[in-house]
Amino acid sequence: MNRTVLKKVVLAGGVAGLAALFFWLDGPRYLDLQTLKASRAYLQDLYGQRPLAMLAGYFLLYVLMAAMNLPGAAALSLVGSAVFGFWAGLVTVSFASSMGATLACALSRFVLRDAVRSRFKPTLDRIDSGLAKEGVWYLVSLRLVPVFPFFLINLCMGLTTMPLKTFYWASQLGMLPGTAVFVNAGTELGRIESVKDVLSPGLLGAFALLAVFPLAAKWALKRFRR
Repeated sequence: MNRTVLKKVVLAGGVAGLAALFFWLDGPRYLDLQTLKASRAYLQDLYGQRPLAMLAGYFLLYVLMAAMNLPGAAALSLVGSAVFGFWAGLVTVSFASSMGATLACALSRFVLRDAVRSRFKPTLDRIDSGLAKEGVWYLVSLRLVPVFPFFLINLCMGLTTMPLKTFYWASQLGMLPGTAVFVNAGTELGRIESVKDVLSPGLLGAFALLAVFPLAAKWALKRFRR
C-alpha cells in the first residue's frame, strides 16, 4: 500500500470513527430542535457571559457537522439566531456552512475521485467539460433550492475538477437566501415545532423560481452579446 492510499484510508477511517462517536454519544438527540429550544435560555445566558467563546464554539461545531454531513445542521441554524440574534446568526451560519461544505467537497475529492475516475473516466470528462463552461451557474442554482440534499452536492462536486475556491464562493452565494430564511425563522423559535414549518410549499416554489434566475441570466447574457 503506497503512502497516498494509506493517507486516504486513515482519513476515511478517522471520519468514520468521528461519525460513529457522534451517534454513540447520542449526538442527534442533543441537536434535536425540541432539545435546543428547551436549552435556549441557558445558551443565551452563556452567550451573555462569553459571547466570543460561544460564537467560536458554535462556528467550529457547525463547520464540523457540515464537513462530515452529520444530521442537525438545520436545527442548529434555527437556534443560532435564537441565541445570537439575526445578523450575528446569519454571518456565522453563512460562513460556517460554506466552509463546511467546501471541506466535505475536498474530502470527497481526496478520498473518492481517483477511484471513481478510474472506472468512469469518459463520463466524468464530459461532466468536467460542461462544468468548465456553466458549472458556477448550475452550482448556484442547485444551492438555491433547499430540496436538493447539500451533502449529495458536496459529494458529487468532489468528483469533478471544479476549483475549491470556485466551489466555495458559489456555495456561499447560492446558500445565502436559504440561510437567511432559516436564520430569520430562528428569531421566532418558539413558534416552530419542526424544520418542516420553515420550508412551506410556497417557499420551496419561490426558491425553485429563484434557482432558475442564474441560468436565465446566463442565457440572456449570451443572447445580448450575440
